[in-house]
Amino acid sequence: MRYRPIDSDPLDARLGRYIPDDWRHLENYPITALPEVDRPTAVPVVIGVNWYEAFDVPERDERSGEMFVARRGDLGRIRGGHCVCLEPGGEPDQDDWYRFYNQGHEGACVGFGWSRCMTLLNKGLYAARWLWDRAKERDEWPQTNPGDDQGTSVRAAAEVLVAAGHVDWDPAFADDDSGERAAYRPDVADGILAFRWATSAADVHHALGNARADELNAVPIVNSWGEKYPHRVWMPDAVLDRLIGEDGEVAIPTDR
Repeated sequence: MRYRPIDSDPLDARLGRYIPDDWRHLENYPITALPEVDRPTAVPVVIGVNWYEAFDVPERDERSGEMFVARRGDLGRIRGGHCVCLEPGGEPDQDDWYRFYNQGHEGACVGFGWSRCMTLLNKGLYAARWLWDRAKERDEWPQTNPGDDQGTSVRAAAEVLVAAGHVDWDPAFADDDSGERAAYRPDVADGILAFRWATSAADVHHALGNARADELNAVPIVNSWGEKYPHRVWMPDAVLDRLIGEDGEVAIPTDR
């Protein structure tokens, strides 16, 4: 399915986040509709955004010592759409999780981004490709189906997590092919109670509760590309605000 901003399929098959056809979720459930005291804090955030050339090769910032993307503001061209998780305060993401959540060359980023989020919330591992398949059943596009390499939307996967929960990873899932995944059994307790949508980097900072992020005026990405991509990469707030304005989905979960 063509990715609208580039009017073609992404050359990189890993870029499997699609832009929703309507924005009812953002219109009906913005995080700003909740009183500030009721908004989730110290939680991971899941973003689905345009992925630019500048995000492919992070660079170390000499002043902070951190790995950054788009530090200078030059993003290059859009390569497709991607979903990643943003890490809350205290650097809770573990090295083992970093290695485990490697989507390979499939367009499964939405399943992996949300599964990383659930791992950060619940401290267990999850079957990311199962969530990817179920989201494709739920989204608005007939072209996306379980077992294919099509992407899906951040919203569709969030709706699965509310309605069905998630599937705990089992070593018996090692082959993890699409036929086997259909038989996995989710547990609603491993899902989320609700989700709301951020409309600014400031909303994201409030949700993350990450002091280092506040200090750097940036948010920490934990990607799903394995050890060939740095474990923790920072994106400047100005870039995140731009991506939100470009049909970005930024989901703040409420855990069960």
